[in-house]
Amino acid sequence: MSWARIMAPLAGGAGDEQVLAAAAAIAAPFDAELAAVHAPADVADLMPWMGEGFMGGVQITAMDSLREAAAEGARAAKAAVAACGYAKARLVSLETPVWAGLSMEGRLSDVVVFTDEAARGRGPLAEAFQQTVADEQRPTIVARPGLSVGGVVAVAWDGGKEASRAARTAQPLLEKASRVVILCAPAASSRNFDGARLQTFFTDRGVKAEVEVLTENGDAAQLLLDACKRLGAGLLVAGAFGHPRLQEYIFGGTTRTLLNNDGPSLFLSH
Repeated sequence: MSWARIMAPLAGGAGDEQVLAAAAAIAAPFDAELAAVHAPADVADLMPWMGEGFMGGVQITAMDSLREAAAEGARAAKAAVAACGYAKARLVSLETPVWAGLSMEGRLSDVVVFTDEAARGRGPLAEAFQQTVADEQRPTIVARPGLSVGGVVAVAWDGGKEASRAARTAQPLLEKASRVVILCAPAASSRNFDGARLQTFFTDRGVKAEVEVLTENGDAAQLLLDACKRLGAGLLVAGAFGHPRLQEYIFGGTTRTLLNNDGPSLFLSH
């Protein structure tokens, strides 16, 4: 398996260089296109606040300001793409409706790369991250310092459909890993599952993997993070939002803990 198109959403600001560098690090081993998608604030988002059939001076000024900010952001994004130095990088500048365009670009990409800032719910792309993972259900990488292809990769496995989808869609990365370790924490899950089944699945597809059972009791996310640190894993593959989003939001959950803790880069799939 291989990837042909890696997508990096850009806000036209300071974080663009970081996400472009991470996306280029993912794209290069596959000789893939890097689709740098500039997603500005959408003028259409102002419409519900303007009142039906009315366009006052304040509203017009606000719309003009958004258009100017979008143009400035597009120029900054263009400069960042040129500076990233990846030959197959291509800039896509979205116009209203921005979210529809961003969704389509994600659907036509193999994986979408976000910064840690967006994944933690901060910055202009925080909502786009949530929608890409949970609503669009696109394979998503949360890029943290040191992200690269070819190191140790850990795969969180609990037998659920989210974990299964993540394990399947991450296969191109797993094929290039120096070591793949399947992590199972049975005491932290209500499911019955066997890591050896996933190991066989990988073996049949040319990926050699080990299985490690985390026997300790406690929070699954923390057990996974501790294991990744011990193994020197630079990437953790995991299912995302295995419970209803409202429940995850109110009570937290494994996904939220992984996103809000310093640790390896994440490959997530819902």
